[in-house]
Amino acid sequence: MGTQTTEGVQSVARALGLLKILSRHDEGVRVSDMARESGLAVSTTHRLLTTLELQGFAQFDPERALWHVGREAFAVGAAFGRRHNFVAPALPYLRRLRDVTRETANLGILDNDELVTISQVESREIMRAISPPGGRVPAFCSGMGKAILATWEDADIAAFAARTGFRPQTGQSHRGLETAMADIARIRERGFALDDEEHVTGLRCVAAVVWSPQGEAACAISVSGLAARLQDDRIGAIGETVARAAAELTAKLGGVAAPG
Repeated sequence: MGTQTTEGVQSVARALGLLKILSRHDEGVRVSDMARESGLAVSTTHRLLTTLELQGFAQFDPERALWHVGREAFAVGAAFGRRHNFVAPALPYLRRLRDVTRETANLGILDNDELVTISQVESREIMRAISPPGGRVPAFCSGMGKAILATWEDADIAAFAARTGFRPQTGQSHRGLETAMADIARIRERGFALDDEEHVTGLRCVAAVVWSPQGEAACAISVSGLAARLQDDRIGAIGETVARAAAELTAKLGGVAAPG
């Protein structure tokens, strides 16, 4: 590979890295902060951001000197959701979950061994706990991830764990197969999964699986919120509500739950 080609690939990788940083800063971010976070020189960061801006993938607010994700990045990202034909049908169920629980409702899939949130209806509460669309979470640290894994055979779950590891995010995260499989057994028994501050300290998530017409886990839906609001005395009722919504969405999609 020639020098010019190598430099071109490096520039693309750096530009994509800057887009990822932009996606983590909803309120915008200064070029100096982006340079520090990316490990690039300020001049290189500014040059790449300007190129992204010309193509519509980044947007600059001159009044506050802040950079934001541009409209083209949104359009490209939305294509990922459109590829999964359950996103649009799921929205009414997510809105209803948000209204009934007053918490954020989410839809996610397993992608490259991680749980990716691909649709979300935010809580109207002032204090919200949100993993934004596009965010990736280790499957064993996610309510939606564990709900999907619970539909697999035990041997497949063990093989998955051996391949990916557990990658704990908090003190509550699973660190070994024994506790993970005990959790999986509880999920199967009660029909919903609980992320008990396993991804983010102070955040809980209650999730249930949505089945495809082929009898496989198509996706999962969940309700997430601050642990101070999702206390133990609410978890059972919320779990039943989420599981019921997942069953209704399954029926809407023509899905079939696999035999227990």
